[in-house]
Amino acid sequence: MNASTWIRLASCALVLCAAPAAHSRTIPAADGLHAARAYAKERERTPGARVSWAVIDTRGRLYARGGARHHRSASQTKAMLLVAYLRRLRNRPVPPAVHRILAPMIVVSGSRAASRIHALVGDAGLTDVGRAAGMRRLRLNGTWSEVEITAADQARFFRRFDRLVPRRHRAYARRLLSSVVPKQTWGIAPAARRRGYTTFFKGGWRRRLVNQGALLETADGRRMALVVLTDGLRFGAGVRTIAGVTRRLLGAVSPRP
Repeated sequence: MNASTWIRLASCALVLCAAPAAHSRTIPAADGLHAARAYAKERERTPGARVSWAVIDTRGRLYARGGARHHRSASQTKAMLLVAYLRRLRNRPVPPAVHRILAPMIVVSGSRAASRIHALVGDAGLTDVGRAAGMRRLRLNGTWSEVEITAADQARFFRRFDRLVPRRHRAYARRLLSSVVPKQTWGIAPAARRRGYTTFFKGGWRRRLVNQGALLETADGRRMALVVLTDGLRFGAGVRTIAGVTRRLLGAVSPRP
């Protein structure tokens, strides 16, 4: 074997050794966590503003800023309502009439649809989802829009989303959470997609309240959950805050090896 052949073999060996390192890189990295904390603190300089976020990294570890603080849910609860109804079905098919309620509840954030699903599953259904997801501070009050949630609990929910949904309905649930209409695709979703992540997400908003949570997946099969909850900011400022936290946590590079 001549010298040039040895060099080629050695180069291939180096590439093969380096590949697992790319796959094993933890997202978010420590500098991203630090930057996101500093950014959220800066955004809270607006009088009355609160910014809470939580992330479960690709190794399953939870990091948060204000992760245990309660925020009103608004439409953020609709993802939980979807899961609650599908858990109620178990292995039965989704009735066409109910699909015509579930789809707009998620895809266009229909509030009438959410009220109809909440009438079917009640707080008992949300309690079941919260317990199965490992939520620790969920506060229910007979409504779907005024539920008190925390960023850490919502991160637990999104990280375990696939396991919470019966196997028969997982593809259906994922399809709905990845089909939100463009005008509601702000914050986490575009920032993550530009970095190469597949996103399954739901947001909630009203006057001076903007929330969003997501399950993110990389091309090599790693998964993470990210949630940002804001109070006291106008809609545009809330959206920019969620996007800013996301960019800092995910970094500037694609997660693909």
